[in-house]
Amino acid sequence: MSKDRMVSATVNARGEIAELRFHTDKYRSMAPAELASAVTEVIERARRDVAQKVSEAMRGLVPGDSAAREQAVAGDPSALLEELGLGKVNPPA
Repeated sequence: MSKDRMVSATVNARGEIAELRFHTDKYRSMAPAELASAVTEVIERARRDVAQKVSEAMRGLVPGDSAAREQAVAGDPSALLEELGLGKVNPPA
């Protein structure tokens, strides 16, 4: 939810937008750049929050430090795999 409670975003465990909701009509009078900034900010905050929650939930299941787990949750497992001694992973061609 934005600080002014105008817009909220829900993201799934992969950080993809599941829902974007406007709670007021304030967006109608906003400049395009201001609206874009507000939406981007609330989506990024939602992504950070869900990544942290997933990382915390995985704490006992997946070894490694929280930064590596958060990267793995976000779709880049390379730091976690390197930390576990599994070397670099090359993406499929």
